[in-house]
Amino acid sequence: MKKICHYISEYMGVLVLVTALLALTFPDALQHVRPTVINYMLGIVMFGMGLTLNLQDFRIVFSRPKDVITGCLAQFTIMPLLAWGLARLFSLDEALALGVVLVGCCPGGTASNVITYLAKGDLALSVGMTGVSTLLAPLLTPLLTWVLAGKNIHVDVTSMFLSILWVVILPIIIGLVVKTLLPRFTEKVTDYLPAFSSVVIALIVAIVISANAEKLLAGGLLIIVVVALHNLCGLAFGYLLGRLLGLSEAKKRAISIEVGMQNSGLASSLATIHFAAYPLATIPGAIFSVWHNISGAAVAYLYKKKR
Repeated sequence: MKKICHYISEYMGVLVLVTALLALTFPDALQHVRPTVINYMLGIVMFGMGLTLNLQDFRIVFSRPKDVITGCLAQFTIMPLLAWGLARLFSLDEALALGVVLVGCCPGGTASNVITYLAKGDLALSVGMTGVSTLLAPLLTPLLTWVLAGKNIHVDVTSMFLSILWVVILPIIIGLVVKTLLPRFTEKVTDYLPAFSSVVIALIVAIVISANAEKLLAGGLLIIVVVALHNLCGLAFGYLLGRLLGLSEAKKRAISIEVGMQNSGLASSLATIHFAAYPLATIPGAIFSVWHNISGAAVAYLYKKKR
């Protein structure tokens, strides 16, 4: 069983891609599933993240504050500004532009730590950045979305703040508490969590794509290009920033991957809850979930080969 779970987590990009293609080909299979279920599914993934975290993971904030602050500043400036710029450059309609901005304003993705490990990057910095950016998300994600998308679309900052607390922060805290109170149980399930999270994320992608399959087939190429550029530019600019600051190769890789890989499931969740009038806003997050796992695996391979 552990070997199967290992393969599932290792080939998460392939799993998500195959699931997305199946949802696109047979959309009726999941169209009866209400999109609001995404929120509970994301909460389950965040609970799993809480089970794998340790309070010691946050010691890096105090032992290496400069590295973490640099990484988080990059996270919440590069990706939001790239999202806004790409949406304007390609003249995306309101809904798709909103979806791209939501992706850009979200914290780092949970898969970034695995990719950083495979890329021989600074894993401690990666975990610290993911944790801190996630904790900052209830405040920064709504505010940045309001600043970048609020001119034409009503953004309820307070409501988004509370949603992220309930869907992201609370499940992580519960996971940490369970890990503290039930260490033996946590130790037994830890080996299976990456595979379980991979399957749940693949299902989230499938639900979003199934709900919007017709529109995606009609004009999906443009948004795929924008999402791919968003991710690749984030990876490149994150690495370039580390280079400009004279950081070590391991740190440059960690910042590159943390900046480029977003919690796109959260973006789709927020779009579902708060922007139901713009159903296409969920699509960029779903496509990003597929794409960044593929590009992440490729980047890890390239970084690992680089000396």
